[in-house]
Amino acid sequence: MSIIQDIREKYAKLTVVLVALALLGFILTDYFAGKSRMSGNTATSVGSINGSSIPFEEFNKKVIQAEENLKAQGYPQGAALSQQALEQAWNQEVGQRLLNGEIGELGIEVGKKELSDLLYGLSAPQDLQTQFRDPKTGLYNPVLAKQNIDQALKSGTPEQKASISTYIDALANMRIADKYLSLFSNSTNFPRWFIEKQSAENSQIASLSIVRELYTAIPDSAVRVTDEEIKEYINKHKSQFKQQESRAIQYVVFSASPSPTDSATVYQELLTQKERFSTTDNLEQYLAGEGAPFYNGYINGKAIQQQAKDSLFRLAPGSVYGPYLDADKFVLARMIGATKMPDTVSIRNILISTQNRDSATAYKLCDSIQTAIASGSNFDSLAAKLSDDPGSKNSGGKYENVTSGQMVAPFNDFIFLKPTGSKGIVKTEFGFHYTEILSQKGSGTGYKIAYLPKEIVASQETDNLALNKANEFAGDSKDLKSFNETYDKKLKAQGINKSTATDITPVSYEVRGVGASRSFVRAIYEADMGEVLKPERIDNNYVVAVVTAVNEEGTASIESARLSVDPILRNKKKAALLVKKVGNITTLEAAAAALGGKTIETADSVRASGSLSGSFGYEPRVTGAAFSPANKGKVVPAVIEGLSGIFVVRVNSVSSTPNLEGDVATQRNNRYLQAKQASSNQYSPNNPISILRTAANIKDTRQVRY
Repeated sequence: MSIIQDIREKYAKLTVVLVALALLGFILTDYFAGKSRMSGNTATSVGSINGSSIPFEEFNKKVIQAEENLKAQGYPQGAALSQQALEQAWNQEVGQRLLNGEIGELGIEVGKKELSDLLYGLSAPQDLQTQFRDPKTGLYNPVLAKQNIDQALKSGTPEQKASISTYIDALANMRIADKYLSLFSNSTNFPRWFIEKQSAENSQIASLSIVRELYTAIPDSAVRVTDEEIKEYINKHKSQFKQQESRAIQYVVFSASPSPTDSATVYQELLTQKERFSTTDNLEQYLAGEGAPFYNGYINGKAIQQQAKDSLFRLAPGSVYGPYLDADKFVLARMIGATKMPDTVSIRNILISTQNRDSATAYKLCDSIQTAIASGSNFDSLAAKLSDDPGSKNSGGKYENVTSGQMVAPFNDFIFLKPTGSKGIVKTEFGFHYTEILSQKGSGTGYKIAYLPKEIVASQETDNLALNKANEFAGDSKDLKSFNETYDKKLKAQGINKSTATDITPVSYEVRGVGASRSFVRAIYEADMGEVLKPERIDNNYVVAVVTAVNEEGTASIESARLSVDPILRNKKKAALLVKKVGNITTLEAAAAALGGKTIETADSVRASGSLSGSFGYEPRVTGAAFSPANKGKVVPAVIEGLSGIFVVRVNSVSSTPNLEGDVATQRNNRYLQAKQASSNQYSPNNPISILRTAANIKDTRQVRY
């Protein structure tokens, strides 16, 4: 609804400043985001970083703050928001502690003068510049910003003080993180000799003749990969197979969604209310009794998103349409009236709030403002001095291009139903507004419509039926084997699906494909491998699951690694068979014959910096052999075991082409910028915080408290 509707406290908008800051860049969102695992006393700790405990009480305040910030951004409340807040707070804690350890040793800090410049200097955050803009010049007014921030810190509520302090701390942390990043990016060097060598290599182009045989030519059944071979591979590449603690399940969903009978029941219930809804003289009271909101104002038809709006717009005043289906509800709609109105309006207003003063006093003050403006007083000055609307007081009270339905109903109807130039006092639930309509654009028909929705919900009978089916299946499924057997025997033919969910962590709130349920995650972790869980109600479903994998923190198990390792080892064995088939390499023609008459293919324009041409794709070993001086004009003496198959290669020619990358200075600068960007990318392995995370001993036991 309207910004005016959000007016609660004098400095309320500063509460949202932290949200805007969090959106400024990767440094705050990534470098100061995080959580961990608990070590030590689980009653007072949620984890540790390099042996340093993270107190629960301290951490929980950050979780609560993160939740408030997400709510301020408009995220819907629920388990998903709670999980996101938990993750943000955790990542912040981990990142900040890791960074603090580094900057403490390096002596990086932000001084008072530097902090003041961050807030009130030329490079002040955009959110502050927008909020505290001089209405006359349109430029940032740092004096006004400082006055408001200082006053809020001095006399604001505890919540306001906490939010502003957090904002300032976050701004300082951003600068510190930026300085830390700069140490890495500015230390990056690309020597002239390196650029010259790389440029010379990249300017070379090769022409190859190739005989190849793909690994797919040998069926998988022809080779066998043992568990011992997978284990050996894991042990040789342990860094690639680190894993977090997680669980995996198979599950079956039994729907408890409303049945057609339930839908018909709701329809009939609403139908019985139609006459009362169409004749009541006090719609607002009637709808309030039904728990239905009522916007008693006109809304431009272009902004109405109702499913049946074409039918609604044809209604005569007093007429009722429905019940009609809209998403998961049946709805009755009563036309109150229609009128011509603009599409958008620009206004200016001065709000005198009734929050901290009685109605009579507020009206008297607003009326005196009206008189003063009529006598020639400056509107902008009075707004800046007296208005209780933080969203507009520093911009001359202006709201531009307002659409209907955005403001509370009395305010809405004043600015949309009166002509341009109209002035007057409007009373709303927030106080008294002295308002002037500056301009109106466009034209359309506005409608005032009352809606009586009734959600389609499942009956107890429908719910019991789904629960009984779930209980029956769970009762017949004693372990993983019987779970699958029972499903195949009793449920598969009914079209009921069996699904899999993996990577369920101890702090997960949501299981992919199932929905948000912290209790369900806890049940999964309380169960043993192969144990069937009792039915869990999640949204409109009952879920029966069986634990199919228990992955402890450490090195991945053979089973977990099989999916990625098996193809590697299988292809290696296939390569050995194909290499043996080729035998000693003499000519390309002989190799082609040995492989059953393969065609000799050509790859032209091969560069060291790119893939092979045509259908060969990315084959780095072939590219490497092409530019080895020892192979120029010759058949490469050994069979190349590539990614997709084996290759016998003849390097026909290698020549130089013009350098298109620019001079050495330009290339050095480009490489520097690329390296700087890579180090600042939160997903890059060269990101300093990512490096610190990898090296750190992080213990996360949040699941004990959340």
